[in-house]
Parts: sequence; C-alpha cells; structure tokens
Amino acid sequence: QVRLVESGGGLVQPGGSLRLSCAASGFSVGDNLMSWYRQVPGKARDVVAYITTPGSTNYANAVKGRFTISRDNAKNTVYLQMNDLKTEDTGVYYCKYQANWGPGTQVTVSA
Repeated sequence: QVRLVESGGGLVQPGGSLRLSCAASGFSVGDNLMSWYRQVPGKARDVVAYITTPGSTNYANAVKGRFTISRDNAKNTVYLQMNDLKTEDTGVYYCKYQANWGPGTQVTVSA
C-alpha cells in the first residue's frame, strides 16, 4: 500500500529556511519520479520541484536557486530544502508519487 507523509512545515520569517520531508512506504523513491507541489487557497496545486529516477532535478522558476530537492534511498524519503524563503512561498506543500498524494504540510512565511 502506497503511503506518503510530509513533515517539516511551520512558520518562518522571510529569509529563513525549512526542510520538508516526505516519508514514503509501499514503493521505492529511488526507482520513481518524485515531486513536490504547493497549493495556496483558491488555486490549483503547482509543481515546485521534481527528481527523476536517475537523479536529475527540475524546479519551478520562482524557486530556482533557493530550493533543493533530494532523496535518501535508504530512508525511502524525499526532501525539499527551502532557503531564502519569501512570503509568496506560503502554502501547503504536498509530496506526489504517480497519482498518490500525502496529506500535506503547511508552510507560512511571515514577518
């Protein structure tokens, strides 16, 4: 059974950092494309970053140079390191594998 559980969200000031984690079970993150999405109220979920099976990464333009997606195959976990956070990064962050989503973790960037 596929399961995704995000953690690591919280309240942070602009310019701060957070690291989100997505603990997976029921499949191997190293063998699959894994993505992080963000959703703000009233809008659809938008992709923030993804990592492919060979390990290449891709980012939304708004987060390039500030966010880093990575994975730990031994822990079966995907991470999203977020640095230099901006107020517009606020939202619920979701981990995605194929058609499966985690429950999300709230990130709030505010002074």
